[in-house]
Amino acid sequence: MRCPFCRNTDSRVVDSREADEGQAIRRRRSCSSCGKRFTTVEEPVLAVVKRSGVTEPFSRDKVVRGVARACQGRPVDTDALAQLAHRVEESVRASGTAEVPSQEVGMAILGPLRELDEVAYLRFASVYRNFSSAADFEAEIADLRATRAGGVGGRGDTAGTTGDTAGTPAGARAED
Repeated sequence: MRCPFCRNTDSRVVDSREADEGQAIRRRRSCSSCGKRFTTVEEPVLAVVKRSGVTEPFSRDKVVRGVARACQGRPVDTDALAQLAHRVEESVRASGTAEVPSQEVGMAILGPLRELDEVAYLRFASVYRNFSSAADFEAEIADLRATRAGGVGGRGDTAGTTGDTAGTPAGARAED
């Protein structure tokens, strides 16, 4: 790590603390040459592998932008989108791998989005599940209705959930 003041490569760590809810480490450093102090932040890099094979860092902002398009014209506020992006990042990081396919990120969005807004969920799902006909939409709508009524889901998202779902947001899954 180079000192931002004198560009010397030798510095020592004076203090280390967790930051960003344990997702990063904040280090206070002291330059051995000029004596000035500076702060660095270390965080693990989560990379997303796109369909083309290109790898880029995971971006909550990109998740928010993509979901915002699906929510266009819907009563969803920006705070809810930020919370959704945070949940998606936690879910993807929980996989334990440093690189995840973009398709997996898209699939991780579906559960929280289903709880947030069903119409936006259908829009987003139509892309990530490659709906090819009106029948695909009809099947997904039937699954949403069955979930709301306490039935078993048809696409595997809610498989194994039975019984009363009163008080549970539409589309909520047991594993969320």
